[in-house]
Amino acid sequence: MDREELAARIDHTVLGPETTPADVERVVDDAVEYGMNVCIPPCYVADARAYAPDDLTVATVVGFPHGQHATDAKVAEAEIAAADGADELDLVINVGRLKAGERDTVREDVEAVVDATDLPVKVIIETALLTDDEKHAACEAAEAAYADMVKTSTGFADGGATVPDVELMSEYLPVKASGGVGNAEQAQAMFDAGAVRIGASSGVEIVDSFDR
Repeated sequence: MDREELAARIDHTVLGPETTPADVERVVDDAVEYGMNVCIPPCYVADARAYAPDDLTVATVVGFPHGQHATDAKVAEAEIAAADGADELDLVINVGRLKAGERDTVREDVEAVVDATDLPVKVIIETALLTDDEKHAACEAAEAAYADMVKTSTGFADGGATVPDVELMSEYLPVKASGGVGNAEQAQAMFDAGAVRIGASSGVEIVDSFDR
């Protein structure tokens, strides 16, 4: 993998509660300069789409950060994001429903969002909150709902992507490793474990550390 290929597999992210329009423009500028994608709050998708080059991949989040939105609300979020020009959706599962054993409900929730638009859906399972059995169940739900990818973390729970979790998740679907990846060496470890995408607020640092 060369530097350009690494950059293309990074979703450069700004999703904090204090994110401003200027923050989004900064992330877009970084992504354009380095050849990355962006992942931004849904309220800024239309602004980013108007600001960014047409070929920039813009991802946004659905049910973020805790996944406890009603399914109809998640569907509406997905539809609005698509109308605003998003290219991909990162959807948070309902962790509480999963932990309660309501696996069909979790699958149906994911399926409703997958069916709502033609956009690729990455399902955030929030690995730090799950047992291994629950991680398997979450990935099974995502796979059964015809999601495109599974993603480790939102960044709003303790812990982030780990090699064992990525290995487990990659048994089901392509994996976006998100949370705690701060340099090219850490990113490569995730790729070696089976990840195909990295989500990080430190995208610039990751690319700059390549071959350093």
